[in-house]
Amino acid sequence: MSPRRKGDGTPDSHIFPTRPYDLVKEFVLALVGVSLLTIVLGAVFGSPDEKAMTIQDWAKANPNDVILTATGELSGDSGTAGYGPPYNNASDGQNLLGIPLQKWGGVTHPIDAANDFVINPLKDVQGDSALTANLDTWSKASADQQTKWAGDYYKALSDDKVGGDPTKVPSGDYGPVPAMMASYAKVAAEGGLEQQVSTSFYGFDPTRKLLLLADGSAVEDRARASSLGGDQWGMMNETGNYPGQPWLWLYTFWYQVEPFKSSDNADALVWGLMMVLTLGLALVPLIPGLRNIPRWIPVHKLIWRDWYRRTGTTAPARRTT
Repeated sequence: MSPRRKGDGTPDSHIFPTRPYDLVKEFVLALVGVSLLTIVLGAVFGSPDEKAMTIQDWAKANPNDVILTATGELSGDSGTAGYGPPYNNASDGQNLLGIPLQKWGGVTHPIDAANDFVINPLKDVQGDSALTANLDTWSKASADQQTKWAGDYYKALSDDKVGGDPTKVPSGDYGPVPAMMASYAKVAAEGGLEQQVSTSFYGFDPTRKLLLLADGSAVEDRARASSLGGDQWGMMNETGNYPGQPWLWLYTFWYQVEPFKSSDNADALVWGLMMVLTLGLALVPLIPGLRNIPRWIPVHKLIWRDWYRRTGTTAPARRTT
C-alpha cells in the first residue's frame, strides 16, 4: 500500500495533494458564459436571417406586377418562358466560344411556363364559376389565338403610360385574359399559389417558385433594398444559406466589367473564365515563371525568419529523395 501524506483523509491511495472541485458548477458557469458571449457577438456581428419570400407577400405588395408577370408567362414574354434549356426549348441559351452549352445539356427540368405557372394553378381553384368559364374559353381557343390574346394584353400592360396598371389598359380584344389575371392576383394574395406552383409537396424543390418570383420584380426589389443589386456591389452571408454570397464575390465582380457586362453570354463567359483561373491556381507549381514569383518576392523569408536566424542559412533546405 502506498504511503499517504499527513492530513490526507481521502480513501484513495494517491500521495499528491487534492482539493474540492465542483465539476457541475464549472460546467454551468462555462455554459452560461459562452451562451451570453454568443448572443452578444451574434447581435453585433451576426448574419441577417431574412424571412423567406413568398408569392403571397409579392401579391399583397405589388398585385399589378403579379398580373404583368403572369401575362408574360402566358404570352411567352417572361424570362422563364423564353429561357431555353434546362427548362424548355424556346432558345439555344448560353454558349461559350460557339459551343452551345445549354443546348447540349438539354431540358432536364421541363417547365411549361403558361400551364405550370398560371393555367394549372387556376384550374385548382374551386367555387369560382366565372373563372371556370374563362378557363374554358381559353382552353377552347387555338394556340395562336391564346398567344395573341396574352401578347396583346402584355404589350398593353407594358406600355409606359399604363405602367402595369390593369385599370389603365385601353380596350381591346384580350379575350378572357384580363379576367383570368385578376383572379390569378386574388388567388396569389390569398396564398393559393404557394403549393400549386411548387413541384414538391414538402417544398424541398423551390425552383419553380423562385423562377416565377424572378420573372417579376420581387427578387430584384428585395435585392436592391438590401444593397445587393448588380451595380450596388452589395454582399450578404445570410443565415441558413451557408456559405452564402461572400465566396461568390469574384464571380459577381466579372459581371460588372466589360465585355461580360453587356454580353448575352455573360453566364457562360464568366463560368469559362473562372474555370481558367481555377485551373491556373491549381497548376501554379507547374507553370514556369509563375512558380518562381515567391523567390523573386521573398515574402517567405518573413515567415521563416526564425529558421533563418537559428540556422544562418539563406533558404530552407530542400528535401531530396
